[in-house]
Amino acid sequence: MELLEKMNLKVAEEYKGFGDLASGLRVFVDQLKSKSSSFDDYVQQIDAIENQVTHFEAIISMLDQYVFLLESKMHSLYQHTPT
Repeated sequence: MELLEKMNLKVAEEYKGFGDLASGLRVFVDQLKSKSSSFDDYVQQIDAIENQVTHFEAIISMLDQYVFLLESKMHSLYQHTPT
């Protein structure tokens, strides 16, 4: 019986340690959540900037194609112009 009682005390002590660890982890996770929520505004701003950059890249690509076509037409005109 004494051995069983000692084993139960030892197991209870280990489980108490696990409980303390779990409690500490819960506090740590809560702190991380509060810190990460402060970054939400910045993440939204970064997403908005990324969308704007993607839009500008598409416009720049279209302008680049347009300028290329204009250059091609100008070269074609100068080559066919009698001097």
